[in-house]
Amino acid sequence: MSHRILLLGAPGAGKGTQSGKLADEYGIEHVTTGDALRANKDMETEYGTPRSFMEAGELVPDPVVNEIVEAALADADGFVLDGYPRNPDQAEFLSEITDLDAVILLDVADEVLVDRLTGRRVCDDCGANYHVDFQPPEREGVCDECGGELIQRDDDTEETARERLEVFYENTEPVIEHFRETGDLVEIDGEAPPDEVFSRIRDVIED
Repeated sequence: MSHRILLLGAPGAGKGTQSGKLADEYGIEHVTTGDALRANKDMETEYGTPRSFMEAGELVPDPVVNEIVEAALADADGFVLDGYPRNPDQAEFLSEITDLDAVILLDVADEVLVDRLTGRRVCDDCGANYHVDFQPPEREGVCDECGGELIQRDDDTEETARERLEVFYENTEPVIEHFRETGDLVEIDGEAPPDEVFSRIRDVIED
């Protein structure tokens, strides 16, 4: 049976990690808006191609994103959707084009999210990712892969992390409310260890 799962949560909540595990576990597609747009950037819509907006540094408008996501979901035999819908209009559109089996919110306190977001370190040479708490390198500040220097990227500072959370709450909180009102939303404590979170998600899906 192919599952159709929507995973919601703030930046740093672990959506990417859990989506990857779900895709492996159930043999379904991990669909993110970013990947779908990059894969279909030359797809013609009545509003133009995604590329035309991306190259101009503009946000891709809802109708274009909707069309791209619809195409990605139509091609997938089961999916876990991550990073869409970002506003109530997109949520309405999603409800019209597919029946979701599970809508799951990874619930994580702001302070924990900020810790997670600011703890990321990236190798300046090979781009390998680490985290000071969850995935530390063997030697502090040194990449296990190539011995390069580990740096904190500009978009991983506390100020940026808090800005990202503000944008998330402003845009996506209404989406969470939408699914809460339809009675589809299941909230899971996203602060538990990743394997425990995954096991709870699996229980929801298989219930």
